[in-house]
Amino acid sequence: MSAQPAAVPPPVPVGALRDRLCDAAAAVITSEGWARVTMARLADEVGVSRQTVYNEIGTKNDLAEAVVLRELDRFLAGVIRSFDENPTDLVQAIRDSARRVLKYAQKNPLLHAVVSATHGADTELLPLLTTHAESLLVAAKMVVGERLAGYQIDLPADRLDASIDMVVRLVLSHVMQPSADPATTADDIAWVAERVLG
Repeated sequence: MSAQPAAVPPPVPVGALRDRLCDAAAAVITSEGWARVTMARLADEVGVSRQTVYNEIGTKNDLAEAVVLRELDRFLAGVIRSFDENPTDLVQAIRDSARRVLKYAQKNPLLHAVVSATHGADTELLPLLTTHAESLLVAAKMVVGERLAGYQIDLPADRLDASIDMVVRLVLSHVMQPSADPATTADDIAWVAERVLG
């Protein structure tokens, strides 16, 4: 009687593997800090070889970028939804966007770990965040700029760009250092935006 061949597990879809690796990295970052994240540990957590982790993600710096950009995508999904739900009311779209982003940030353990890093608790993570900060800002401004194209705004292009920059930076500053609950802050940001955008 011949032995049955061992069942080979089906390969993990590439996108799903990347998400699982980012999830595992985020869990370690939030519980123990960036310094405790290693490719070997992620491999163990996800159940793949260390080489598979390198093939899928690249370096540890690439991993940081993947985790940060995935969070940005989640933030921006709320912004896009808010504009789509308020196609004729720009101020309300900005209010809803700010509230969604701030509410998401409030309950986000990864963001809390990032804020801790900016206050010196995780010195290895801080340079990586600083490196990616400009690209995050550019991506957020691009999404908002694309959404504003559907509204009637009586501003020259350079003033509109400056206004978008101001609103995005204002929201992000409250993400990093909240001063009130999300709804109150969103109302304040909308009030400022209404006076700037007209």
